[in-house]
Amino acid sequence: MKACIALEDGTVFEGTSFTGRGETTGEMVFNTGMSGYQELLSDPSYKGQIVTMTYPLIGNYGINEEDMESGRVQVEAFIVREYCPFPSNFRATGTLAELLQKYGVLGIEGVDTRALTRHLRTAGAMKGIVSTEDLDHASLVAKAKAAPGLVGRDLAREVTCREPYVWTAAGPKPGTNFAGAGPGRFKVVAIDYGLKYNQLRMLAERDCQVQVVSCDTDADTILGLNPDGVFLSNGPGDPAGIPGVSETIRALLGKKPIFGICLGNQLLGLAYGGKTYKLKFGHRGINQPVKDLTTGKVEITSQNHGFCIDMDSLNPEEVELTHINLSDNSVEGIRHRRFPAFSVQYHPENAPGPHDAAYLFDRFVAMMAK
Repeated sequence: MKACIALEDGTVFEGTSFTGRGETTGEMVFNTGMSGYQELLSDPSYKGQIVTMTYPLIGNYGINEEDMESGRVQVEAFIVREYCPFPSNFRATGTLAELLQKYGVLGIEGVDTRALTRHLRTAGAMKGIVSTEDLDHASLVAKAKAAPGLVGRDLAREVTCREPYVWTAAGPKPGTNFAGAGPGRFKVVAIDYGLKYNQLRMLAERDCQVQVVSCDTDADTILGLNPDGVFLSNGPGDPAGIPGVSETIRALLGKKPIFGICLGNQLLGLAYGGKTYKLKFGHRGINQPVKDLTTGKVEITSQNHGFCIDMDSLNPEEVELTHINLSDNSVEGIRHRRFPAFSVQYHPENAPGPHDAAYLFDRFVAMMAK
């Protein structure tokens, strides 16, 4: 089934759908990972985005229930050079097409993804549309221009949990006050801005009971749960577009140890009084180099973000820069000099990998143990 991909600047690509009919809009971005497509698809940080993979063959190892990072596929559409309909892997329980079809998400193949990626690297991430219904180029470009962008949108409230839950060995279980969370020395409240399940697994592996609350939960409610620490999750979109959240985090500073990842890092920066800005095409992949300025070591990291903290907007006497991206020197980690709070822009929870930064969860646990 023929499909068209149009960008707001008038660029058009053609391909075929391997999931059926449909039409959708979103921000067009690319991911440089060779594997991990199921984790990517189910990562809530991709809400509002159409993702193209730079690796040419996708779907070859299938999908399974264990590798889902949330309760559903989150991307708006998925674009690949070549789709593999016959997976070969002992863990596979289904195909990529079946997963996308289950959640009504378009999958497009036969696209010159190298040309699309090069265009986005040059011109920047932009609004786009994917359609099998409307193949008129001028019409599609007009629709792409009229689509909502990510700047200023509160996407976290679209993907956050609808009710509190505790994390168990079997997965999410509705409840509050850590009841049913199982054994664990430390109690952690995880604020869900669009979190990935493996973040909860890694906390649980480190002797933590985890209570998950929605992104609009106020500071008094969180402190009323009497946690040993607060975790700020990843999530989609513009951190400045989520009203009231930075004020909540500011009210928690100094009261409990805080660890933030990705959007949680940006929200901490806003809570410190800083600003964020949109990157030209963002960082998305599992092969992104980051330098830890405190040790001099380089980590290969998993990343998915289109916004970044403006370090010049923060008071250097209050906030220390701890990590930088070696591709463009953008901010990848900060910590407060007075309060027990630190965060990173990348994803140390290693789903699908790499494992270089898992030590950050140990650092958070050590901070709670003091």
